[in-house]
Amino acid sequence: MNFAKVRNFTTLVKPGLHCRPSFAPTITLSILETHLGRCHSLKQFNQILSQMILTGYIGDAYAASRLLKFSTDSSFVHVTYSFRLFSHVENPNGFSWTTMMRAFVQNDSPQSAVFLYKLMLNQNVGPDNYTYPILVQACSLRFSELEGKQVHDHVLKLGFDSDVYVQNTLINLYSVHGKMKDARKLFDESIVLDTVSWNSILAGYVQVGNTGRVVDAYELFNQMEEKDMVSWSALISCYEQNGMYDEALVMFKEMAGRGVRVDEVVVISVLSVCAHLSAGEMGKLIHGLSVKLGIESYVNLQNALIHMYSIYMYMKCGCVENALDVFQLMEDKGVSTWNAMILGFAMNGLVGRSLSTFLEMKNCGITPNDITFIGVLGACRHMGLVDEGCFHFDSMVQEYKIEPNVKHYGCMVDLLGRAGKLKEAEELIESMPMAPDVSTWGALLGACRKHGDIERGERVGRKLVELQPDHDGFHVLLSNLYASQGNWQNVLEIRGIMEQHGVMKTPGCSMIEANGVIHEFLAGDKTHPQLEDIENKLDEMTKKLKSEGYVPDMNEVSLEIDEEEKETTLLRHSEKLALAFGLLNIPPAMPIRIIKNLRICNDCHTVAKFTSKAYNRDIIVRDRHRFHHFKQGNCSCMDFW
Repeated sequence: MNFAKVRNFTTLVKPGLHCRPSFAPTITLSILETHLGRCHSLKQFNQILSQMILTGYIGDAYAASRLLKFSTDSSFVHVTYSFRLFSHVENPNGFSWTTMMRAFVQNDSPQSAVFLYKLMLNQNVGPDNYTYPILVQACSLRFSELEGKQVHDHVLKLGFDSDVYVQNTLINLYSVHGKMKDARKLFDESIVLDTVSWNSILAGYVQVGNTGRVVDAYELFNQMEEKDMVSWSALISCYEQNGMYDEALVMFKEMAGRGVRVDEVVVISVLSVCAHLSAGEMGKLIHGLSVKLGIESYVNLQNALIHMYSIYMYMKCGCVENALDVFQLMEDKGVSTWNAMILGFAMNGLVGRSLSTFLEMKNCGITPNDITFIGVLGACRHMGLVDEGCFHFDSMVQEYKIEPNVKHYGCMVDLLGRAGKLKEAEELIESMPMAPDVSTWGALLGACRKHGDIERGERVGRKLVELQPDHDGFHVLLSNLYASQGNWQNVLEIRGIMEQHGVMKTPGCSMIEANGVIHEFLAGDKTHPQLEDIENKLDEMTKKLKSEGYVPDMNEVSLEIDEEEKETTLLRHSEKLALAFGLLNIPPAMPIRIIKNLRICNDCHTVAKFTSKAYNRDIIVRDRHRFHHFKQGNCSCMDFW
């Protein structure tokens, strides 16, 4: 932006408009207001401006500031044009300076607003309580902590610290920069607070995004005398962003119970919570609520619905079709929307539809990004499409000039490893331009166990245990590798190393929703109120499935115990407990949906297949990697996972 004065006003208005306009020979403040109220185009605005110049009325500070404010608020006057008008005004008052600063901030030019403030001080024009909130907002957008502190000093020096509006923007400034200590100090010392003040500091804790601040946010929320929709939304978002999904859902139910109005932001947060908790029935209720509120057409909300239906939820294929219905009704499909469908189809075993959606996306002129290729490569690895995966990996680099990140390499290593190409997978890891992450090494180690490459698996596993002695997954994979070969001495050695470093194995955990309540089971769980019924159901299932040909996979028990004890241990895996609970509590017409925190083991996978046929039930399990849709003895993964 050129801040030089515009001396020649003939460059400001169009040629031929210096003649006296048709509407009035002279202009007064009341006439100006009338004409501005009828002004709907740049041509009409230029006529008004021309009249003010011809009459000399442009020299009136109030009239000039009114004209300037109208120009900055209108959709047909560009901010550059408004600045040229401002530059012509002789001795603009504080309101005009502030108006122009606000226009720059609203037009993504905060640096111009800050520079204008400096010019304002040089002209000895005093700022007011409207100036500083705009200036603080400019500093926030510029992420300039130093400038923000300087502005704060000016606020204190000029005595505007008692203005609640100014205080609120300063609290927000410190929060944006993660300076919650400064924000809280300003909040605690303020002599004037309103609901916005409380919400600003609460939003700051949400933005910081760590569990230590969740407690602070909750305590602050409880201290609030007046809680509005923004307050509730902030706390729900705080819980959701920190993985405290149960707490977020409880808070939303309390919010709804108190009759607090719900908006798009709240609904999106709660949909995300429902997705992570696999709370399908609750998710459908929230979807219905969005329709009732008339906000179901919002793009962000539609994307959240697609994610809920097609990615995170445990659902039958009909729910994927629901996601497709939402997708097809969307008018504005951005790359993130297409990505959601590509990834959603892949994770549900619909690899063909995932790849065809990718092709359709390109045909619609949408350029794929790095996340798109994570979905595409994920689709290939879910079905072992090695050649196609390699083609898309090369296309990403050569055609779209996207530099692969660690997740892309991880997909390729997993794809090669699952297909038994262990040497190629290890060579790819060694060639990576960045350090491999935990999941990439884990994919290779898991593939070594699956394909019985003990030598490579031991070498990789030992290396990883040395590199990351605190990571439980590597220890467990290596221990399972030894156990599969009956090498109990090395199993005990690995367990000793885990004890020495205080490494605890992450317990298997499965969740299932019944009658709107989410039930959680741990491996070997004995705490559930229906435990006796569940155990009886498990015994019944075992007899029935064995008669159908089921044989327990004892290799999944990495303990040196007798066969009977191994079978009992297998029977108490968390997903089997959840499955028995589902048979007892979920009506036959509804699918049994289970979410597992770890990869489903071979034996539980086999049990789910047999159960789906023996009991004529649709069973959907999402493990750490993907969805498994079991129906009539078959799984959507085709036993490749």
